[in-house]
Amino acid sequence: MEVFQTDTHYIFVKRDKSLWWNRKTSEFTIKPGWDLSSVEDIECIGVTHGIVGVISLPNVYEPHLVVIKEATAVGALYPPHLVYKIKSICILSADEPDSELSNCTKHTKSNSSTPTHSASSTSNKNNNGSSRAAQAPGTKSTKLFEGMNKTWGVVKSAGSTIKATTQQAANLATKQVKNSVGIREPRQIERRITEELHKIFDETDSFYFSFDCDITNNLQRHEVRADDAQPQPDERFFWNMHMIRDIIKMNDKTWILPIIQGFVQVEASVIGNDCFTLSLVSRRSRHRAGTRYKRRGVDEKGNCANYVETEQILSFRHHHLAFTQVRGSVPIYWSQPGYKYRPPPRLDRGAAETQQAFELHFTKELSIYERVCIVNLVEQSGKEKLIGDTYAENVIKYNNEHIIYVTFDFHDYCRGMRFENVSALIDAVGPEAGAMGFHWRDQRGMICNQKSVFRINCMDCLDRTNVVQTAIGKAVLESQLVKLGLSPPYSPIPDQLRSPFMALWANNGDIISRQYAGTNALKGDYTRTGERKISGMMKDGMNSANRFFIQNFADSFRQCIIDLMQGELRQAAELREDEVLETIVNILTPESHPPLLGYYNAGVLGPELKLLESIVTNRCANRTMCEVLPADRTDGQTNKSKEFIQLQFLVAPIVTIFLFLTL
Repeated sequence: MEVFQTDTHYIFVKRDKSLWWNRKTSEFTIKPGWDLSSVEDIECIGVTHGIVGVISLPNVYEPHLVVIKEATAVGALYPPHLVYKIKSICILSADEPDSELSNCTKHTKSNSSTPTHSASSTSNKNNNGSSRAAQAPGTKSTKLFEGMNKTWGVVKSAGSTIKATTQQAANLATKQVKNSVGIREPRQIERRITEELHKIFDETDSFYFSFDCDITNNLQRHEVRADDAQPQPDERFFWNMHMIRDIIKMNDKTWILPIIQGFVQVEASVIGNDCFTLSLVSRRSRHRAGTRYKRRGVDEKGNCANYVETEQILSFRHHHLAFTQVRGSVPIYWSQPGYKYRPPPRLDRGAAETQQAFELHFTKELSIYERVCIVNLVEQSGKEKLIGDTYAENVIKYNNEHIIYVTFDFHDYCRGMRFENVSALIDAVGPEAGAMGFHWRDQRGMICNQKSVFRINCMDCLDRTNVVQTAIGKAVLESQLVKLGLSPPYSPIPDQLRSPFMALWANNGDIISRQYAGTNALKGDYTRTGERKISGMMKDGMNSANRFFIQNFADSFRQCIIDLMQGELRQAAELREDEVLETIVNILTPESHPPLLGYYNAGVLGPELKLLESIVTNRCANRTMCEVLPADRTDGQTNKSKEFIQLQFLVAPIVTIFLFLTL
């Protein structure tokens, strides 16, 4: 799709049509493609794979149009249609694109054309007085410097040294003294939103699309029709539905590109003379979307946090066999406030409200999947018992014959790294899996359908859930090979198919975990190799520490951007930044400011608290250093300077010791 720009519009051309987006009003208009011949001062700025949508926040973030800059083919999920993964985006605004699109082979930019990205190119042009064409030999150098700048920015943000980290934390804490969005610099907020959008789309490997096939629906929902028409997209997994709502209203499918967040991987395998394709696709729901501790449980519409539909597809010659599972947070009102590594869960609403949302959730599930087998993996004792007991109580109250409830205390059964004990659960649900079946079709049409679905959950619906879903997928794959006559009953998966199977599920677990918790999945070594090792436990420890850091210092702002993309954040006052200073103080001295009445949060540093308390007390008590200020300053200036110095003296030692003890 070619992209042109004028002083007033960005114009997208596809075949004989053109879509015009007004750079000032954010309005879309469809016109014939030949209308471009009469447009003056038009310039082709490159090509794009498609439009992600418009994002804006009144008085803070003027309308910006997000388009796909780079994408790579993943494979044919539903042959012969290719699926693509978004590698990077470009954000178009009323000013200029924030990066250069891929070059258009049909058009070349004239020497007098206006550069589309580039502060560096513009400055070079101004300094040297040369045209854009004359700067062509320096393109590689410019890209090299841009890469170096980007790398340096990552290093700075990560805090490569304690000194840099403490200074950054002090500056950030000082800026956050005034917590109102209206007071903060709008340009800074705009820049942060743009940066976060790029992090979400460019760095997570999470967004996929197909030009010719609807990937929001699983294979079973792709009903074979005489007119070969595509099914309507499943609005649950149509991630950019809100962002392109204005385009959808125009009722022209030329410009509608449904995007899913999740995971897609296609692996080919050869066994003897037979060629197989094993695929895995996960679709994350756009409802109640968000990060780990910011989104838990259910909402008033029956939507659950971290709800993901995962489909495993085996393709052999003209046969396609698909099996679907879902995961989702326990569908009751609950949360985990506080700053502990594992805060104790609490119930947020009464029994009547909880039951209403619970029934609404499962009414939707049954309307789609007909029957549901719940597999609850939370602990039956300790902190998690409250959630498990409430879940069971609501299932009993609902009393629906189409729901089966299975509880399996994963940590109790698999204690001591004995994850092979999950086989006890697989044996127990074996009869239900057999009755459930799977979707099977060939070139003549549907042979059989899946009649039910497993709904699996733990607390996060990540690590334990990954292990169990992998085990169920393995059992189903074995039965599918038997049905195809390619394997005798009760025989394991052939080695040539086992390796890609394990890789698919391990990669899926890592990506889904990154989207929700910010790190790779725990217990990933077992999913990937079938063995639990000490090295895997050490990696789990590192990922756990990273999760703790992310949930406290990065997730608040990301949650706001996710809400903004889904239309859940509508006012600037709802935009929240991660309060670094307040979070550090609450982690290190939680008894001073308990997060909720009745909770005592001892933090994660234990005996080091006394040392930290003495340092903080001494720093705050030492006010004499704050008095060394010029006498001719006004009172307001003096107070601000005192506040700044106090914050620096408070934050520096706290962050230094915190990083030393936790990293």
